[in-house]
Amino acid sequence: MSDKIKIGISIGDVNGIGLEVIIKTLMDAKIMDYCTPIVYGHTKVASFHHKTMDIDEFNFNVINDTLEAHNNRPNMINCWEEDVQIELGQANTNGGKYAFISLERALDDLIAGKTDALVTAPINKHTIQNENFQFAGHTEYIQSKTNAEDSLMFLVSEDIRVGVVTGHIPVSEIPEKITKEKILSKLNLMNQSLKKDFWIQKPKIAVLGLNPHAGDNGLIGNEELETIIPAIAEANAQGIFAFGPYPADGFFAAHTYAQFDAVLAMYHDQGLIPFKQIAFHNGVNFTAGLPVVRTSPDHGTGFDIAGKNSASASSFREALFTAIKIVERRKESAELVSNPLKLSKFSKDRD
Repeated sequence: MSDKIKIGISIGDVNGIGLEVIIKTLMDAKIMDYCTPIVYGHTKVASFHHKTMDIDEFNFNVINDTLEAHNNRPNMINCWEEDVQIELGQANTNGGKYAFISLERALDDLIAGKTDALVTAPINKHTIQNENFQFAGHTEYIQSKTNAEDSLMFLVSEDIRVGVVTGHIPVSEIPEKITKEKILSKLNLMNQSLKKDFWIQKPKIAVLGLNPHAGDNGLIGNEELETIIPAIAEANAQGIFAFGPYPADGFFAAHTYAQFDAVLAMYHDQGLIPFKQIAFHNGVNFTAGLPVVRTSPDHGTGFDIAGKNSASASSFREALFTAIKIVERRKESAELVSNPLKLSKFSKDRD
C-alpha cells in the first residue's frame, strides 16, 4: 500500500468555478508526485466544465472507493447517478444540492480516515442550506461533524497569517460576541496550530483592537480595556506570546504584521480585507483546531466568471499544498513524540 498522502476534494457549487480551478490544478502531472487527489462529484459534471476550458485531454480515473485510487492520476468518485442541470453563474438549489452531496461524502471519508485531508471548493452559503446543513459556512459545519469544541478560521500565506475571533455573523452582533473567554480560546488554537501545523516553536501573535484606534484608552469604546487587554494578559500568563491590542489601520499600513507569526483579528472583515489585499491570489483558508485537516482557496464561487475559463487556480493550488504540508508536519510531529532523537529535524526557532 502506498504511503502517498490522499487528498479529498469537494467540488463546491456546480454552477461556479470550483471544478475549473480543480481541473486546472490537477492538469499538472507533478501534483501526483506529492499526493493522490480524490475528487468527489461526477465525471459528467466535470466533463461539462472541461468543455468550457481551452485545454487538451484531461480525464479522471473513476473509482468507487478511496482504496481503488490510482496514485499517479487524478481520481473521481461519482457521488450521484442522475444527470445534473448546470446553469453557470446562477445561484440556485441545484448548485447547493450537489455541493452538499460532494462535501458530505468527502467529509465522511476524511473522518473515517480514508483520506488524509480535505480541500473544499467554494459553496454558495445560501443555496446549500438544507435540513442537514444549517450553518453559516464550511467551517461551522465541519466543526460540528468532527465534534470539535471550537475552531479557528485561519487565513494563511507566505507573507501573513490572520485568524478571527468572530466569523460569519452580522456586524451588529460582533461586540457582544467578543468575550475574554472567546479571545483566549482563539489564541490557544492559534498558538497550538502555529506550533503543530507550521512548526514555529515560540509563536508571536499580534491581537487587534475592536474599536478605531484600539479604543484610545476608553475614549472610543471600552472593549479593549474591559475585555481584550485582560485576555491578552491571561494568554501571556498561560505562556502564549500575545501582544496588543493594535489599531487595525496603522498595523497593516505600516507592515507591522511582518514582525509577528500571526494576527488575531476581532471580526471577519477586519482580518480578511487586509489579508486578501496582501496575499492576493495565494491565500488559503485553513480551519485550525480540528482533529482533521481542511483547507480551501480564499475566494468564493466566482459566479461572475463561471464558464469563461478566466479563473485563477493559484489559491486552490496553494490550498492543496498547504494541506499536504500540514499533514506531513502532523505525521512527523507524531513520530518525533514517539522518537525524541529525531527532534533535530524540527524547524529551528528564531532564538
